[in-house]
Amino acid sequence: MNATEKFLKYVTIDTRSEEGQEPVPSTNVQFDLANLLVEEMKAMGISDARVDGHCYVYGTIPATTDKAVPTLGFVAHMDTAPVVSGKGVNPRIVSCYDGGDILLNEAAGVVMSPVEFPRLKNYLGEDLIVTDGTTLLGADDKAGIAEIMAMAEHLLTHPEIPHGTIRLGFTPDEEVGRGTDFFDVAGFGADVAYTVDGGALGELEYENFNAASAKVYVKGSSIHPGSAKGKLKNAILLAYEFHSMLPPAERPEYTEGYEGFYHLNHMSGEVEDAFLDYLVRDHDREKFEEKKAYLTRVADYLNAKYGAGTVRLELTDRYYNMKEKILPHMYLVDLAKEAMEELSITPQVIPIRGGTDGCHLSYMGLPCPNLCTGGENSHGKYEFISVRSLEQTANLLVRIVEKFAAMGE
Repeated sequence: MNATEKFLKYVTIDTRSEEGQEPVPSTNVQFDLANLLVEEMKAMGISDARVDGHCYVYGTIPATTDKAVPTLGFVAHMDTAPVVSGKGVNPRIVSCYDGGDILLNEAAGVVMSPVEFPRLKNYLGEDLIVTDGTTLLGADDKAGIAEIMAMAEHLLTHPEIPHGTIRLGFTPDEEVGRGTDFFDVAGFGADVAYTVDGGALGELEYENFNAASAKVYVKGSSIHPGSAKGKLKNAILLAYEFHSMLPPAERPEYTEGYEGFYHLNHMSGEVEDAFLDYLVRDHDREKFEEKKAYLTRVADYLNAKYGAGTVRLELTDRYYNMKEKILPHMYLVDLAKEAMEELSITPQVIPIRGGTDGCHLSYMGLPCPNLCTGGENSHGKYEFISVRSLEQTANLLVRIVEKFAAMGE
């Protein structure tokens, strides 16, 4: 397959999304990759390949069997995270990684070390695609796109492989939480699907966080500090007091696995006004609701202490754990595990400490667990992926398609 060749081309196209924008897509540059994918799909023979006005790309691989096989979808997102630049990505391949430090950028002194990133040791002897130390790589999720496109090309050039109808979908703005806002589930026409948006080779996920945002607006009262006694109400300090009441052990840097957290994502302030922006996460729905209730109690306490209207809390649910929507379709997980084992890939069924388009799609009526891409250290300049992981994941997608065909009557 040629997933690596495709990946190296896709990552050079800037598709960075942007927070706080009303339109979808949030950035027009995402159309650059969308239009390229449509051109490539049509060149493969996908006649209905198209991109709509919101930058969603769709296409169909027709069935090659008369059996009654469920229509299967594969979905990946085109945008890269806004936290680190995705413009001017300059990937290079480190051949036969020897286990030592990797110099990413000599001028800036950027080094990726297995001391800091011990998972590098899992890739001894493999060819690694890395950044130049100034941008992210974009494996999240251009690796998923490359793997899906490689699968599509393989199926279309090997019509002797029996399979049902396959739908392909590529979305914008996943990284800013808008990836499925205008996804046409009915028009997509899949019975079930997989997102290809996970991490290391073998990862398989059907559980994710319940997620909410918590925006805290603090109102102070400014007065000349020389005559401030009993009158000044410093919004910056009140915001700090709010934050200090949250449990320190429930921050992202101290949690793992199924443990939830409060993450202070942004803060700003002056004496008159201050603002805190939190991500609230937990896999367990009951604990998730408790976290939101605790934030409400903190706000109520400070309003009682300093006066009504001092703290205004806005809680907004973003997405929920897709587990309850996948459990009635666990054959999707079991089939993917079997496909991995047949390719000598060790399945790692783990909870997602985040979300994917798949959790939204599952609640929109399209059950959608998440498959690995092979990428590591996403959203930063230390992001990398192995060539073997890229190609093996593309092979995995083909094997899943073949196994679906075998389910047909």
